[in-house]
Amino acid sequence: MAHFVGLDVSVKETSVCVVDDAGKVILEQKVPTDPADIIAILTSLGVSFGRIGIETGPLSQWLVNALTVANLPVICVETRHMKALLTAQQINKTDRNDARGIAQMMRVGLFKPVHVKTLVAQEQRMLLTSRKLLQRKLLDVESDLRGTLRNFGLKVGVVGGSRYEARVHELVEGFPRLAVIVEPLLIVRRVMRQQLAVLHKMLLDTVRDDPVCRRLTAPRVGAVVALTYRATVDQPQRFVHSRAVGAHVGLTPKRYQSGEIDYDGGVSKCGDALLRTMLYEAAHSLLTHNRKWSWLKAWGVRVAQRRGMRRAIVAVARRLAVVLHRMWVDGSEFRWSKDSTPVPAVA
Repeated sequence: MAHFVGLDVSVKETSVCVVDDAGKVILEQKVPTDPADIIAILTSLGVSFGRIGIETGPLSQWLVNALTVANLPVICVETRHMKALLTAQQINKTDRNDARGIAQMMRVGLFKPVHVKTLVAQEQRMLLTSRKLLQRKLLDVESDLRGTLRNFGLKVGVVGGSRYEARVHELVEGFPRLAVIVEPLLIVRRVMRQQLAVLHKMLLDTVRDDPVCRRLTAPRVGAVVALTYRATVDQPQRFVHSRAVGAHVGLTPKRYQSGEIDYDGGVSKCGDALLRTMLYEAAHSLLTHNRKWSWLKAWGVRVAQRRGMRRAIVAVARRLAVVLHRMWVDGSEFRWSKDSTPVPAVA
């Protein structure tokens, strides 16, 4: 007899509910949120498990990977789908009721599974987000200094990154109080620039050593875009059709149909926001800055003539996501013209 488990995870404790194939509750207990404790209580029952459900969250990747190593059939479930089902079947929301609801969903097979990224993809993602965080905070410090000094009539103007600190020192030279105030900010900015350079070099080294990132070479697709795509898609075989990648990152239009009402809206903006932003920026650069023509740019220009530049950029971003997935699966290089023969990429 197969048993089914629901795990409602919080930071400190996890509610565990085990039911049999008839829906009868066998066990309900709270354990510390640690893979060893969860595995211990499940293996102590001495029964076979059909499915173990866990909702997507900050700790889900850690727990799913640990339970998978222990040969337990764990499934990560999409959060919005799970919330809708739990809300429909319960009045009082408690950790115990959530765990019981997840267990019953595992029993009847009413769930929407979510891909759990590999450890390599998680590390690459952390590198990208950490670099992005430092880059954003560095711009915040510089912008705040510019705005604050402008109140005193001191205009930094257009200066390069290496000249910025010298320009600020030059402006506050006759203002001793301002010089004391801005110095800590300049020190923080200097340190952030140094550490941002460290993370950026780490990113470039990662791309250089990764055969998949080296293969994803297309117009305006550089190291950052390639690594973002690599870390987000993770395993290309989970997409049966390449065109599904565009929908996965939220670059396909929403549709609403009810009776005689039927219309398409804007893009869904579901999925990974970082990859969607990177693809949009690459498409924008391809249409507005790239001088070398390709079939992709020619197609985007035709779309812009019919529908406008904003829609064309989104369309090119969506098609770029599809092309990169096909290059990854086929191991081929980007074809600059439709008539060129596909060339296998060099690993």
